[in-house]
Amino acid sequence: IDIKWADNAACCVCMASGGYPKAYEKGKEITGLNDVTDSFVFHAGTAVKDGKLVTNGGRVLGVTATAQDLRSAVEKAYTMVQSVQFDNAFYRHDIGQRALKALEQ
Repeated sequence: IDIKWADNAACCVCMASGGYPKAYEKGKEITGLNDVTDSFVFHAGTAVKDGKLVTNGGRVLGVTATAQDLRSAVEKAYTMVQSVQFDNAFYRHDIGQRALKALEQ
């Protein structure tokens, strides 16, 4: 494996299925992945059913953006999260905020 390091920042926002972490919903169609640009989407709880990508776990996707600095990476990740849809999707809105506050001090 040829590992290469980059001098930039990354932010990953986990999109979860309704009901997570308890009884979460499965089988909800996921759309909008083609609208995620210049970022990565890591599949965790997904499946293909009848030719469609659907939710199949509590933690469904990790939408990850990289940028020159942490603030830009956080903003970009949240912009990309808004591109992805599935019924009862939720995610935390405070990801990266503590790190940003620490950088400001």
